[in-house]
Formats: sequence, structure tokens, C-alpha cells
Amino acid sequence: MSDIPFNRPEVTGQEMDLIGEAVASGHTSSGGPFSQRAGALLKEATGAQEVLLTTSCTDALELSCLLLDLGPGDTVVVPSFTFTSSALAFARQGARILFCDVEPDTLGLDPRHLAELLDDSVRAVVVVHYAGVACDIDGIRAALRDRPDVTIVEDAAHGLFGRWRDQPLGSLGRLSTLSFHETKNFICGEGGALLLNDPADVDRARVLYDKGTDRQAFFLGQVDKYSWRDTGSSFGMSDVLAAYLLAQLEQAESIQSRRRAVFEGYLGRLAGPAEELGLRLPVLPDHVDPAWHLFHVLLPDPGMRPGVMQAMREQGIATTFHYVPLHSSEGGRRFSARPTECPVSTDVSARLVRLPFFNTLTEADVARVSESLVAAVRATS
Repeated sequence: MSDIPFNRPEVTGQEMDLIGEAVASGHTSSGGPFSQRAGALLKEATGAQEVLLTTSCTDALELSCLLLDLGPGDTVVVPSFTFTSSALAFARQGARILFCDVEPDTLGLDPRHLAELLDDSVRAVVVVHYAGVACDIDGIRAALRDRPDVTIVEDAAHGLFGRWRDQPLGSLGRLSTLSFHETKNFICGEGGALLLNDPADVDRARVLYDKGTDRQAFFLGQVDKYSWRDTGSSFGMSDVLAAYLLAQLEQAESIQSRRRAVFEGYLGRLAGPAEELGLRLPVLPDHVDPAWHLFHVLLPDPGMRPGVMQAMREQGIATTFHYVPLHSSEGGRRFSARPTECPVSTDVSARLVRLPFFNTLTEADVARVSESLVAAVRATS
């Protein structure tokens, strides 16, 4: 019986053909034909005014920070239960971070804690759709109702093709970011995108994106030569990687269908045992269509996790935990505006186990993983 890895980066079969076309075209840097085609698909999927393909989601977040002119004296609210990039992109520009707790159901930003944290120094709030399940956007918007100058930055690294109240994830913030890291639903090794949902941001974002120059305006015929205009960096994804990404995006319906089957397979097999064993499974609100990014369980006792993971490892099944809460990390303490308490983040981090999840996981694999998890939990209870 072969081992089941936690993740297996999948290909559609067209990647090498399109990469070869990109190389043969002679335009392998950013902004080439494959970048345009991939960007067009993402614009169609999200409704964004503009899509800027980047070398990573981290880069897209850093570009967001530059576009918002965030720096010393500014504060950004970030969930504690998220990846470091959600905070790092702003901290490296000198902004201070306020860590907000998450809700126990969606594991997204808790609007009640957000409302308690807000003060006049807060310029932006980063919202994260954990596992591709939309966070409480209604509650977050209500908390910000009297603070129109606070910008929502949507970290949709897990969220592409998910929806909230029939609106695409990635369309809910003024700025939104995507990830195409090899662990995501759609991959190109390393990559990301910044989605611009306000047309007023487009011109300046293009300048920041292209090394502080108006080079894109030059190519659009808007200026007769390009020159240095602003701060910025070299954020663009190469056209070779965009070709890789395009092969994935063109199969979006098939990829998402397979991932949904894996998710629903786990949910169906674990619902009964979960009630018996005290496991908490993912919660999907009625108004949310998830992006089917990952499947996690919360064990009833954090002390069980090492034994459960080891027992499954001995059965050839790789599982893993997830984020260490940022508010309790060395970097979090260093860059925080002030200490905050995030008890749900702390609790969830200690009890969460992620199960194998990738496109070609079979029904038999899902059954084997589910049975192994149930047996491991029973053995360690």
C-alpha cells in the first residue's frame, strides 16, 4: 500500500506545451501574451478592474502596502491565525501590527474583537478567508462603518473561485491578493496576483508594479516615453510562469470539481464519528461557497495531536498542523503596536490537524485517511 502525501502539486498536462510556447516567443519576462491571457481569466473570475501578476502573494501584499502609503505611525489589523506574509508585508514598511483574534467557526477575523481594537492609527484591515471559506464580511464592514478611511485588504490566498453572498472572493476589498504557490489550488511553483477593485488605484499601481516607472502607460500609448515616477519594485511574474499558470486556470472547473469531491468525501465520512469523538469539522455558512482549499479537523484535546499524527504517519499518511499564532511569535511581538489577547487563535492552533488534500486524491484514499484518523483518535482518547 503506497503512502499518501499531504500535498501533491498537480499538472493538467498542458503546462510544458505552453511554457515551450512562451520560451519560443522570445518574450519571457513579465507582461507578455501569457500574462495577458492569465490576467484576463482572473479578471473575468473576480470582476477586478485590473490584475497585476506578481512573483508571490507576499509581493502582492507588499505592493498593496506601497499603494496605500503605509509606514511609520500607521497601524494595520491582521488576524493572528494566518501566515506571516499577511503581517510582514506591512511591518517591513514600518507600519505596526495589531493582531486580531478569529471566529471559532470560519477561523476568519472576529468582527467583535476588531471593533475593540480600532483606534485612529488604524489605516487598514487585512481579512483572510481561511481554507477558502469567506470570513464574516458583514460583521467586518459593520465594525468599520464609522471609519471610512480604513481600507480592507483581502488576503484571498486560499480563496480563488470561492464566493460570499454570490460575490467572488477577491472582490470584497479595495485591494485583494492571490497565491499560486505549489500548495494552492492553482499553481505555477511560486506566484501571486494583486487585484485592484477601485479604478482610481489602477494607474499608480501600474507604476509601483513596474519599478516606479510609467512603462505600462508607454506601452498603452498614453505617454511618448517612460521615466521614473514613484517608488516601487520589480513585482512582475515572468511570462514563463504565467504560461504555467494559464494551463491551470483553463482547467479551473475540473480542478475545483475534483477538490470539492475530496472535501465532501471527508465531510461525509467523518460527520458521524466526529460527533462521537468530539471532533470539530469545517463549518460552511449558508451564504458561502468555499474554494475547496483544504480540509482540517479540530481535536478535542491538544495533547492528542502528536499521537494522532504519529499513528497516521505509521500508516503511511502525512498530516500536518498549521499556523503558530502570530501574536505569540517573536516577530509578532517585535512588530506589534501593542499586546493583544487572541484565545481562539491559540486554542485552534494547538488542536488543528490538516488532512491530505490534492486534486488526484481518490475516493479510496479519502476513505483510508478518514478511517486512519478515526482509529488514531480512538487510540489516543
